[in-house]
Amino acid sequence: MSDFDYMNECTARDVITMLVEKRNLSIADAMDLFYNSTTFNNLNNPETGLFFQSPVYIYDILEKELNQ
Repeated sequence: MSDFDYMNECTARDVITMLVEKRNLSIADAMDLFYNSTTFNNLNNPETGLFFQSPVYIYDILEKELNQ
């Protein structure tokens, strides 16, 4: 596993945990929501640089996406 993949997995874990806690979602629903988002796609694109950001920042981006 590359460092990039590891960083993204850790970030995904943290963002999914925040979705569960803040939106009262099940783990499965939170995973589905995040893994099917534009935010997740951008996280996995090294050209965006999003993988360098904190999970809290990425969660905020996701919240904006979900509220549109």
